[in-house]
Amino acid sequence: MGARRLWGIALALLCGEACGQVRLLVQSSPLAGVRYHAAAEVWPQLRVGDPLELGREPANPHDANAISVSWRGRKLGYLPRRENAAAAWSLDRGQALRARIARISSRGRIEIELYAE
Repeated sequence: MGARRLWGIALALLCGEACGQVRLLVQSSPLAGVRYHAAAEVWPQLRVGDPLELGREPANPHDANAISVSWRGRKLGYLPRRENAAAAWSLDRGQALRARIARISSRGRIEIELYAE
């Protein structure tokens, strides 16, 4: 990577911090369990970029690392079990993780992004 590219990245990070806009992408995952929750009911209203709420469910009988994903108070599904350990660890330690809808497919799939600010 050239010096010009490195300076560009550094400048973008500094400007982003000054403007409060730096986000570190932590994870991108498809949502699991969509067909079992409220996604079908709210599907026409979902938009790429919509913020999502994350909810830890350490007492979940199927997965101690369970993290539910909701949109405007309606549960859409969960982070996939094979991809939720690091996010659960972070949330359990007070790390502020945010989530948003990254992609919505015509086949009923939702991909989300987790990021730290």
